[in-house]
Amino acid sequence: MLTLLQVNVDMSVCMSETLKPSVLVTGGAGYIGSHAVLALKDAGWPLAVIDNLITGFRFAVPDDVPFYEGDIEDAELLARIFAEQKTGAIMHFAGSVVVPESVTDPLKYYHNNTAKSRALIETAVKAGVPHFIFSSTAATYGIPDVPAVSEETPQRPINPYGWSKLMTEQMLGDTAAAHSINFGALRYFNVAGADPKARTGQSTAGATHLIKVAVECALGQRDNVSVYGTDYDTPDGTGVRDYIHVSDLAAAHVLAMEALIEQPNRSLTMNCGYGRGFSVLEVLDAVDRVTNLKIDRKMEVRRAGDPDSLISDPSRIRSTLPWRPQYADLDTIIGHALQWERKLAEMSSAFGGNG
Repeated sequence: MLTLLQVNVDMSVCMSETLKPSVLVTGGAGYIGSHAVLALKDAGWPLAVIDNLITGFRFAVPDDVPFYEGDIEDAELLARIFAEQKTGAIMHFAGSVVVPESVTDPLKYYHNNTAKSRALIETAVKAGVPHFIFSSTAATYGIPDVPAVSEETPQRPINPYGWSKLMTEQMLGDTAAAHSINFGALRYFNVAGADPKARTGQSTAGATHLIKVAVECALGQRDNVSVYGTDYDTPDGTGVRDYIHVSDLAAAHVLAMEALIEQPNRSLTMNCGYGRGFSVLEVLDAVDRVTNLKIDRKMEVRRAGDPDSLISDPSRIRSTLPWRPQYADLDTIIGHALQWERKLAEMSSAFGGNG
């Protein structure tokens, strides 16, 4: 029986070629999805991407990866992709991800994240696709009453974003119990950084991710960085988060896919984080340190739906998968984000500001 192989994050050693099904990556032109595409491609997996390009970027998908512009609600398109690509697994990243927006526009999130996921799952079951990796979130835990969140921590979302993802986890669990499909639900903590080779990164204009915002400010693209809330129950009063490098996260997806294929009667739910938190002010200090600049901080009131602290207990993923993070260092994460932001600026300049 094939066992999981000990691998590095570059995935240079991986599952036997004969056992690699074609993977459809939904939202593969987006931030995390495009890194998963690179991880799969680097490891020799056959794959294709579907993305509606509302928030994704066509340039983020390599030219030699089959690309379909469309929506995961389009059952006819999905059925055609499954047939053309002989799809044997799905990595599902498509969706909306801005927590404050989910509070002001909840129906958008229940549509994009829940209803569309239901449509995708149904089409996958009808086509007999046996493996499904889902991009979930630590927001399903809400405000935990423990210092480090394990998978057994009660899930009590405090915003529609978290609820929309938890509902999809529930659908996957029920579907796996009734049909021949297994799934991996990976609950992300705060994803940051960019591909170390600067092939892709966080490209969305007006993004709310703290490290991206801070790096943009350091490069003169913003006047300041807003610090939302200074009265949290944390050492310095600002929110504490567990930041995970996006390439380490992508590597976890490939390993989780291998695990689903190896044991088709097992599903997995795992936290994806490093088990260490940094406050907003600590992150901004690190950006100052990496860039040798001083970012202007603007203190603001709290945003709706933000917990004081959210730190992972990564014990399960480390014991279940041969996942060994390669970039678990805040300065490294910031350095890669900075490298990508500079490349984005060059691309924008080359295309007259429209890159």
